[in-house]
Amino acid sequence: MDKIPSFSKNHDILEIGLHECGTAHGVSTFDLRFKKPNGGDYLSPKACHTIEHILATVLRNSDKKDCIIYFGPMGCRTGFYLLTAGLDYTQVLDLLKQSFAAASVFTEIPGSKREECGNYLEHDLNDAIHECKKYLEILNNL
Repeated sequence: MDKIPSFSKNHDILEIGLHECGTAHGVSTFDLRFKKPNGGDYLSPKACHTIEHILATVLRNSDKKDCIIYFGPMGCRTGFYLLTAGLDYTQVLDLLKQSFAAASVFTEIPGSKREECGNYLEHDLNDAIHECKKYLEILNNL
């Protein structure tokens, strides 16, 4: 089998930040890297789950909602992938700054009731907000 593109990157040199991975079939993939790969500091499963709920909600309610294909966590718990259509890096960066600012003040987790979520007990709003604020600082320094 061919190695997929994300496994072809040297993760030992991949830095925290926002990385455009490429475009295929009109869909652009962005790597939202919160943590240094293999650095020993990872997002907690509960924070990942909560960030996914919050950011997916914010992004899909933004003025760019028609351009959002997918937002979800990386299995390695170092960040998230955002798939978009019709947005360039600058537009995504601006959208993410707005979205993480909005996410940083959430007081409730959208879609976290038993009937709305397949693992409704695995959330941590405080840790998620903390990680969102840290990532917003990273975005603001790009």
